[in-house]
Amino acid sequence: MNSQATCEKLVVRTTSPGETRLWAARLATYLQAGDFVALCGPLGAGKTCFVQRLGAGLGIEGRITSPTFIIIRFHPGLLPLCHADAYRINSSEELEEAGLLEYLSSSVVALEWAEQVPEVWPEHYFLVRLDFANEGRRLELSGRGPRPSQVVSELADAHSGN
Repeated sequence: MNSQATCEKLVVRTTSPGETRLWAARLATYLQAGDFVALCGPLGAGKTCFVQRLGAGLGIEGRITSPTFIIIRFHPGLLPLCHADAYRINSSEELEEAGLLEYLSSSVVALEWAEQVPEVWPEHYFLVRLDFANEGRRLELSGRGPRPSQVVSELADAHSGN
């Protein structure tokens, strides 16, 4: 990771799964092929829920389920989604062997439990941290690199204007 890359951050509290999904939909409108979305947080915090709405926002039809037991699920569409999960893997090599990095050139890659394999993160990425908070969730969205940081800045500006 490039420590000199631009980094912008937005922190919001959500009180329902619908609000969490709304942030995923907002982010989806900015995504393009080659974007990497690292999702971090404890079990049950809403990572898969976030990816489900992210996929819907990308125009993915059909059900998006957790790829915990198969590591990667590919969802074709106008902007394809590679949904991966590092919860059950033992090394980053398993993700690489499953083709994770090959998907980056042609799709959006969303990796759950990304904190377990930071070595596979590209130089520029979106980081979504979900955690439990009083009667809801804490959602932290940050962008590393010029374009992800710009996207997060625009989302933060739009949020502060509400």
